[in-house]
Amino acid sequence: MQFKRPFFWMTFLVFILSIQSAYAIPAFARKYKMSCSTCHAPAPKLKAFGEEFAANGFVMKGQEPSRAAINTGDDLLLLQRTLPVALRLDAYARFKPNDDGQTKSDLQTPYILKILSGGRVSKNVSYYFYFFFSERGEVSGIEDAFLFFNDMFGVPLDLTVGQFQVSDPLFKRELRLTYEDYQIFRLRVGDVPTNLTYDRGLVINYTTPWGSDLLAQIVNGNGKDRADERRQFDNDSFKNYALRWTHSFPALRIGAFGYYGLTENPNNFNDNKMVQYGPDAAISVGPLEINLEYLWREDDNPFYQALKPAEKIKTKGGFAEVIFAPHGDRSRWFFIGLYNRVDSDIDEIFAEATPLDYETVGLTTTYLLARNLRFMAEYNYDLQREKNRLTVGFVSAF
Repeated sequence: MQFKRPFFWMTFLVFILSIQSAYAIPAFARKYKMSCSTCHAPAPKLKAFGEEFAANGFVMKGQEPSRAAINTGDDLLLLQRTLPVALRLDAYARFKPNDDGQTKSDLQTPYILKILSGGRVSKNVSYYFYFFFSERGEVSGIEDAFLFFNDMFGVPLDLTVGQFQVSDPLFKRELRLTYEDYQIFRLRVGDVPTNLTYDRGLVINYTTPWGSDLLAQIVNGNGKDRADERRQFDNDSFKNYALRWTHSFPALRIGAFGYYGLTENPNNFNDNKMVQYGPDAAISVGPLEINLEYLWREDDNPFYQALKPAEKIKTKGGFAEVIFAPHGDRSRWFFIGLYNRVDSDIDEIFAEATPLDYETVGLTTTYLLARNLRFMAEYNYDLQREKNRLTVGFVSAF
């Protein structure tokens, strides 16, 4: 990729000078008077302690400050003294070639601006949500929004009810350190609205005595679109179901995931049966973290035809991510490599279908200017289209 140097550096300088936010202390760090590094390395990526904190309903058991709640004299009422609120602001500049081969620059300032809140509703019930004031230039509204019931009936059984990402038990897209996404989670096949991003439903999680986690999800299967004129979110009479098993060893976490969905077209009532399954693993060795995901998917009627095709549409793919932190969770420099790949035969069976094949490789460098402000530079190469992309920017929360 070639850039005209004076133009590039002038654009980059204007971009840096346009950033006005300083990264202060987010909501949970303010509450417990701790550094963001207690849970993140770097933000928004969670450390093991941060994962445990979230699994406890955003509460540090045994360390809850007495000032956190108001003494109302009512044992059935827990009121937080202050409502935990934080903001996140991301801003980028991107450089990528047009179809004619000329480099195009784009100032995405801001790219996202969202408000986050989470905390306790009662002793073992917590909430979490965030609202996008702006995402890619428009008000996107609520994405994550749920109630979390922790340790129900005095056993390690948790229940989440609300809106969340189906892929969260695998790898959390919202916590990745790259601009490039985990493409296999976002993938939609044909006219089917189902993928592994946001949906509405419930999650049940149980930690076994031998340390494995068993998880089940029931979701609508059609994403987070608004309700129709009947005030219904689900556009058909079916629900989708997912099961997840995972077990952690000292330096290794392995898991398996299966997802079954049945959706119908409300206009002609033809249905599509979808099955998705695959393994995943996360490996931590010294300063290296390796995340691996692979999924197979089959759809038997993704365009809701009156006569189902003779062959099922097969889609497969995943990603490999390597994170290098030279000084562990005290690093200020982080280096991330991400490889994405998706292969689908949908355009072989349906000649008019948009191809879903996708393959990219990228390298991201990020540097902590402060615990809650980091600079990032990312280079991606699209192996399918043989094109380069460069992204530079800032991620902040306060």
